[in-house]
Amino acid sequence: MYRLRELRREDLPVINAWRNRPELIAFLGAPFRFINLEVDVAWFENYMRNRQNAIRCTVLRTEDERILGLVSLTDIDFLNQSAEFHIMIGDVENQDHGAGTFAVRAMVEHAFFHMNLHRVALGVLEDNLRAQHVYEKVGFSREGVARASTFKDGRFVNIYRYAILREDYPPPCETNVFDECTYYMEEIPAEKSRASLAQRLRNVFPHDVPELRAAVFQWKTCVGKLCEIKGECA
Repeated sequence: MYRLRELRREDLPVINAWRNRPELIAFLGAPFRFINLEVDVAWFENYMRNRQNAIRCTVLRTEDERILGLVSLTDIDFLNQSAEFHIMIGDVENQDHGAGTFAVRAMVEHAFFHMNLHRVALGVLEDNLRAQHVYEKVGFSREGVARASTFKDGRFVNIYRYAILREDYPPPCETNVFDECTYYMEEIPAEKSRASLAQRLRNVFPHDVPELRAAVFQWKTCVGKLCEIKGECA
């Protein structure tokens, strides 16, 4: 399972290593540039001086507290009750396991239910289909396109603009588990046991689902469906 906690100074060496990987930055809207640790220290100190305008959290794996990613709300505007969303999952081996979906949902819920925001917006590269799938699954709607607005890998590319409003965000218990089944059957490599399939599905749902008993029943049904189709469960 996963959890969020606020960014700390001791997290910076891991984040700085991620920022210096062109293959990771290729999926983000920001341009790649070499960044030394002192730059990230200054960036962190600026964040600490201006915490009223941003929230930056690391995504942690609960069993070993390993840092998997960074998720942020920036440009927080309390008059208009809005913010801009950003996310980065660092290592390839930690992608496609539900950490990103968890982080998006957890930060959106924090924005709506704790920070009293009404709107969360984001930008995503036109060809980053995996990220678009996650955002749309959580409830974001595509509102438009910023044409040729970002210079990446020697060319100008489009940025899709997405947003979600408080009234558009469904309660956790309304999530369509069988849509998750379809996604996992199509996108996730084959698993070897019922337990590991169940754990992956649990990771994409908030940990505080109100109707937990009904949700567990749906998980078991979904996992059974996956096992039947894949024919790989003991």
